[in-house]
Amino acid sequence: MKLPLLIACLAVTLALRAAEPTVLVGAAKIDITPELPIRLSGYQGRPAEATRVVTPLTARALAIGADANQPVIIIAAEIIGVSDAIRAQVVRALAASHRIAPERVAICTTHVHTGPALAGVIPYMFSRDLPPEESVRIARYTATFTQKLIEVAQAALQGRRPGRLAWGEGSANFAVQRRSVIDGKWKTFGAVPAGPSDHALPVLRASDARGGVRAVLASYACHCTTLEGADNYVHHDWAGDAARRIEAAHPGTIALVTIGCGADANPQPRGAAHVAAHGEKIAAEVDRLLASKLRPIGGVTGAKFLKVDLPLDRVVTRAELAERTANKQRVQTSYAATQYLRKLDSGEGLPAAVTLPVQAWNFGADLAMVFLGGEVVSEYSLRLKRELDGARLWVNAYANDVPSYIPSARMFPEGGYEVDGSMDYYGFPVRLAVGTEDKLIGSIRGLVPAEFNAQPAKK
Repeated sequence: MKLPLLIACLAVTLALRAAEPTVLVGAAKIDITPELPIRLSGYQGRPAEATRVVTPLTARALAIGADANQPVIIIAAEIIGVSDAIRAQVVRALAASHRIAPERVAICTTHVHTGPALAGVIPYMFSRDLPPEESVRIARYTATFTQKLIEVAQAALQGRRPGRLAWGEGSANFAVQRRSVIDGKWKTFGAVPAGPSDHALPVLRASDARGGVRAVLASYACHCTTLEGADNYVHHDWAGDAARRIEAAHPGTIALVTIGCGADANPQPRGAAHVAAHGEKIAAEVDRLLASKLRPIGGVTGAKFLKVDLPLDRVVTRAELAERTANKQRVQTSYAATQYLRKLDSGEGLPAAVTLPVQAWNFGADLAMVFLGGEVVSEYSLRLKRELDGARLWVNAYANDVPSYIPSARMFPEGGYEVDGSMDYYGFPVRLAVGTEDKLIGSIRGLVPAEFNAQPAKK
């Protein structure tokens, strides 16, 4: 290339870089591997505590923005989920140390099924009362884990330096719809390739002032369940594998991997032999996107947070609960009914709704990022991308609290695990009410700025 042309190209490159918004960014990570032995969460039938760590577990944090404009913090933890109580402790600590408002803190999880149980998360997971010493170990780990979330967030805030943000969207194909429906009714878990799933893989790149990659945030809508119930050991599964591959390919980078609306999608194929292949698919697509022309964006200009009460279908009578306790064919139904009766006897009462956290950030008019609590199924993100501008929308789930599954309207007449069977594990005596989908979608649309609407809101 001739010198005048080279100088001209360099001038254009520098001009384009100068035009990109500069923001403060910081990232950090911390080990959250539990002391052993400890119960793992995610699969009900494991006979004993885990006594082996195959891969460590990590929590990572990304801080964006200056103190004068209120930074935001996103945490991604390789854990089954967090509770509202855990989030509240983290929010209080960050408000005290950095004056960060609650709506500017997002705690995401990979929902890994080979990680430790946490107190208050899926409260009836084990369908029995655990021995006291096991409960003590879970409580002790929960306290340690919560403190580590605070520490990693504060480290990311402390490490902020000038940088730039850009984002783009790729795809991966190993998430497969798992609900096998025959004659209009749910029958079992399976692999239904023709069923709904969200294969989008959005990626956010945080670069330093010279263009080097400091942090990556990526999200994919798939259960973190390559490993199965018989795998009773600590392991980060595909999401953790992907994060480590990204970090290895980009030394000095911190890679946050979160989960989208994939509560009804399992990785296929499954089994320990396939974890690396799924992780490699995510990492390879992230690498492809990082090498492409991503869309520059500035910092977060708006942040909103609310808790939506999603009513349960009906009130359950004491007589019905007493009948359920006698159902020895379904252990979780019998155990949960016993707990509900204990609550009634203590005067505590039973819940009438699932309280779900909903959060939205917008990066100017360039990107809207949504964080949904709960195990949200794929049709929510697919619908949101139709009703909002899908080219500027990023939807995360398993964020801030995981109180229950959130089934779509289509699933209610089909029934099955996501609609009915899972509710006892989460401590709710009946399914959610019909109308859940429209109520939740309306709440989300109310948080996202109107300029992102692709369709007018329904009246």
